[in-house]
Formats: sequence, C-alpha cells, structure tokens
Amino acid sequence: MAPRKRPETQKTPEVVVRPKSKRNRSPREPEPEAKKLCVKGPGSSRRFDSGCLWAGLSSLRVPPLCSSIVRALHQHKLGRAAWPSLQQGLQQSFLNSLASYRIFQKAAPFDRRATSLAWHPTHPSTLAVGSKGGDILLWNFGIKDKPTFIKGIGAGGSITGLKFNPLNTNQFFTSSMEGTTRLQDFKGNTLRVFASSDTCNVWFCSLDVSVKSRVVVTGDNVGHVILLNMDGRELWNLRMHKKKVTHVALNPCCDWLLATASVDQTVKIWDLRQVRGKSSFLHSLPHRHPVNAAHFSPDGAQLLTTDQKSEIRVYSACRWDCPPSLIPHPHRHFQHLTPIKASWHPRYNLIVVGRYPDPNFKSCSPHELRTIDMFDGSSGKIMYQLYDPESSGIMSVRPGPSNNKWEEAGIQPHGSKMTSYSSHALLLVPPLPPHGYPLVSAAQ
Repeated sequence: MAPRKRPETQKTPEVVVRPKSKRNRSPREPEPEAKKLCVKGPGSSRRFDSGCLWAGLSSLRVPPLCSSIVRALHQHKLGRAAWPSLQQGLQQSFLNSLASYRIFQKAAPFDRRATSLAWHPTHPSTLAVGSKGGDILLWNFGIKDKPTFIKGIGAGGSITGLKFNPLNTNQFFTSSMEGTTRLQDFKGNTLRVFASSDTCNVWFCSLDVSVKSRVVVTGDNVGHVILLNMDGRELWNLRMHKKKVTHVALNPCCDWLLATASVDQTVKIWDLRQVRGKSSFLHSLPHRHPVNAAHFSPDGAQLLTTDQKSEIRVYSACRWDCPPSLIPHPHRHFQHLTPIKASWHPRYNLIVVGRYPDPNFKSCSPHELRTIDMFDGSSGKIMYQLYDPESSGIMSVRPGPSNNKWEEAGIQPHGSKMTSYSSHALLLVPPLPPHGYPLVSAAQ
C-alpha cells in the first residue's frame, strides 16, 4: 500500500505595506490640515484668514470619509461616545451632504431685489420673501400650486424685517421703509400696526419677536428702539444708538437679553428688565466699521456680528469683555446691495455667510468665486464653500453689469434647508439622493 502524501502547508502571502506618497494618496483622503488651512496672527484676538484658503477649495469640496452615524449613535447609547463627539459626527455628515446640492427650481417673482426672508416655523417647505418694492411672496415649494403673492406699494416700501408670528403661524410681522411695523395675514390684510413713524424721513429697519415674553422689538433709522407687547401696547421707546439700528435680536434662551447693532459701529447688549435710557446697556461692543447684524447662537451662548466691510466676530456671552474671535471675510456693502449678514446653523456650531470677493481684500485671488461659506463657530476654520457653476443665477463671474453673487444665507429651522437671496431670482436647490434636503437661493 502506497504511503499517503502529507498535504502541503499553504503559505500565507506576504503583505508589504508601503507609505503613501502624495501621488498615491486617494482623492477622497483628506489633505493634512496645515495644507488646507492658514491661520495667521498671534495676539489677543484669534484671527482666521479665510481668503488664503481658496487654494484648498477643491479639497474642501470633496468631504473626507467619516465613521458611520449609526455606529456613532450606537456607541453613544452604550455610553462609549460623549455627546460632543456625536454632535461633531452629525455636523460632518451635514457638511458631506452639501456636495450633492443642485439647482432644481427657479422663480423670479419680483421686479426689485429681495431684501428679507423667513422660513415657516412648522411647515418645512414654506417660506416668505420680501422685496424692495414691498412685495411679499409666500412659497410652498412642496406643491405645484401658484405661490401667494402680496403686492407692495413699490418704491419706498422695502421690507426690512420679516418674522412669522410664533403664536399664529398663519400670520407674520413685517418692518418696512413705509414707516410701519405691522402684523399681517396671508391674504395681505393688516391685523395690527405696532409702530408707525407718520413721516417719510423715519422708517423701521429691523424687528424680532419673543414667544416667551410675548414682546415685539423694532428699530428705526435714527437710532430708536421700541419695545411692545403682543397686544400692541408700547412699553418703551428710547434712542439707544446715534444712527440707524440695522438689527435687533432677542436671546433664544434668556428672552430678557437684547442685542442691537447699528451703523454707529457698535453692538450693545441690554437687559430688558433694567432699561432706563441710552446709557443703561450692559455692554457696548465697538467695531471698526458699521455693523449689519448681531445674531445669538441657538443655545444663546455666543453672539455673531457682521460688519459692512470684511470682518465677522464671535463673542462669548459669559465674557463680553474678552477679545472676540475674528474671521476676516469679504462681504463689502454698498447702497444698492442687500446687506450680507452671517447667521448660525440652528443645529450645528456652524456660521453661514455669503462671499462677495473684494479686490482690496488682502488675500483676494484672481477670479475668486462668489460662494456661500461655512465656518466652524469654535475655531473659525472654513469648513465648506458651496457653489454651483451650472446656474446663471449663482455663477461666480458673469460679463456685464449684472454680476451674480450670493448675499445672505439663512437656514431653515430644522437645519436641513438653506436659503440665500439678493435680487429677483429664487432658486430651489435640493441635493441628489439619498439626502433629499433642498436649498433655496436668490442671486442678483
């Protein structure tokens, strides 16, 4: 009997690991942070140079691979992941989804540029847009019905502020250059006039509403701020600034805390319970240029300000006297341009603002694109630059006098949709599947 042959042992193939060179690096593998980000200037204030990041736009537009959100949620449920790390993962997932945003619908309802916009608080597919001629469009882009259009008075009727009534979402507040702050319904009927100047030389530039305190606050072009209750009764009317009040904002958590911004180059913080006169502010935050806006973060812990030149600031609400975080960013202002106002994402610690390149900006590059920029609210680092070259409404460069630009970005209350506006055209921009989150924009 022939002896059996012993089976040969199968050798494990050797695996040789070679370090990746720059040429072999996967296109989806993130570049080292030092190559994507330029941080300049030591000093008492933290400065973040967004202009020098333009060379890394292509790498920013290709999001890095990240761990599964489902896995992160599972780890958090098991107690193995802290909430900040989970929140960071969710934020990165949102940033990754921006790569799929595309133009889907367009609308050109106005004969003048858009000046204000508000998302409906309970209907995610509904928004209201106001124009320089006083027209208001109520647009539910989830249905094919014709949008509701409320005709304005034309010249001199510019809508400067727009807020849905939190107590009755079938109504909305408006402030306008017509000289009134009023409450209207969807049919255009005026339900109550909260403030009226009775003169063409004084008009209202801003408003905000608090559902907790049930108050309405509005500011005018000569520095006055008026506080009223929901019944229209005036609580006080004081001149808090030397010049036009461009923005008023109530803190979402401490509804007695008010921030006012003005072209007198200051932002002031007020306690509504202790206002006695123009000198009774809690803090005055001087700026180097007139200020377009001052927005509290969703948790009320930070204040975001936008000037009319090239600077965004982030203040900490518990340390008003400490130097703020400074983010250089081109968004220059002139009379016939809808003011650019940086805003917070309602769910993530992100700052959203439209870019209007300035040749005089120290790090401006030739043919710089006009994008919507997103910054990390803590570090000031630019996280994403949103741009769609296929639509003439949001092209970065267009010959002739009608150059296109993003001007102001606004985030829908649930955080899944974004808006931007400046002129006649509104653009509905949903991402490609599987994200399914639309974006609305307007460009000049």
